[in-house]
Amino acid sequence: MTAPSSSAAREWRTYPMLPIAAALGYASSIIHIYGLSPYIEPIAKSFDWSRTQVTIGLTVATIIQALFAVPIGMAVDRFGPRRLGLIGVLLACAAFAFIGFADGGETNWAMHWAIMAVAVLPVQATIWASAVASRFSAARGLALAVTLSGASAAQALFPWLGTVLINQYGWQKAMAVQAAIWVVVAWPIIFLFFRGAQDRRKNDDTSPEHNQSALSGVSVAEGMRSTVYLRLWFASMLFTFTILGLNVHFVLILQGEGFPKLGAAGIASLIGLSSIAGRLGTGLLLDRFRGSLVGAAAFLLPAIACLVLVTSGSSQVGAMGAAVLIGLTLGAEVDVIVYLTTRHFGLRHFGTLYGGLLVALSLGTAFGPLAASRIYDLYGTYDPFLWGCLGLLAASSLALASLPQPPAGEKKL
Repeated sequence: MTAPSSSAAREWRTYPMLPIAAALGYASSIIHIYGLSPYIEPIAKSFDWSRTQVTIGLTVATIIQALFAVPIGMAVDRFGPRRLGLIGVLLACAAFAFIGFADGGETNWAMHWAIMAVAVLPVQATIWASAVASRFSAARGLALAVTLSGASAAQALFPWLGTVLINQYGWQKAMAVQAAIWVVVAWPIIFLFFRGAQDRRKNDDTSPEHNQSALSGVSVAEGMRSTVYLRLWFASMLFTFTILGLNVHFVLILQGEGFPKLGAAGIASLIGLSSIAGRLGTGLLLDRFRGSLVGAAAFLLPAIACLVLVTSGSSQVGAMGAAVLIGLTLGAEVDVIVYLTTRHFGLRHFGTLYGGLLVALSLGTAFGPLAASRIYDLYGTYDPFLWGCLGLLAASSLALASLPQPPAGEKKL
């Protein structure tokens, strides 16, 4: 039998660029989420809106994404991820640029975000994770971590890039320029290197026997009836509600404490940078230890960040520490959910089953930033939201900690 380390090395030698291409694709899927933060204030001033009115566009988009998450997962299982990904990156960037043409009417704003939602359907995490999981088994945790580090790169780059472009062009032109830059960076690499086992071709070096084994797993009905699936769903929704609320509003939270815009954006970039370490570290831990416990521990880190933010005031050290703690977990949550889904339910219907979990992730994304905006508009501070996050984070951590061992493939502590 081949040693696990040898199998992992062989997987990386065979598909070294696949996780990197998938990471760029995954970053494209969240350009409107992680890239929104620097645009909130200038849009609100331009249209004389509250922050709630601005971020409700994100709520509209993610609700639509939630409605179509399962059908998109089924499409991945049926047609393979490559075609969806190649088309989706172009559509997502075009839709982000199109938001800059909004005229200040609330119906018009909702329409632009509805278009954004439809455009990003073909680039949801399901597409990128399914291709990578189909090629990697022994090194799956680390390979998925590299893939999902696309979000880390997005968090590190998009707020800073948006701030710079807004200062130079204004927020409307900045959206188009940011979208064009990302197409030039990401699409050629995805075209050259992104292909999963589902995307069969004549000269594919993966045997039919290997594909059949790699894509084994439970039926959709068996998976969705499982209490494990329900706990994953619950943990996904609660955690995403808190972490996306913190992430989207982090620059504004710091500005409320007296930090200048560019200084706050610079500190916020630490979230993306530390999330790279968080994702890669989580991936290594998932390949070695029990994934549910790794996830449960990681899901508690933002609670410490919330305490720091409400108690440290305008301390730069405190703000930087909170950014790092949020980043370390932002680099873990989707990785953990994807990894546990593949280990508990297999890959045969991964797209559909993860699509169901993506509904929970989308709902959290839809209402977390909106709740933070509403709380700020009511109280003039984000502190009540930060305190409320503590209980939600504890509940999501407990849901993961209660999971049993998967049928096979994970090591015990």
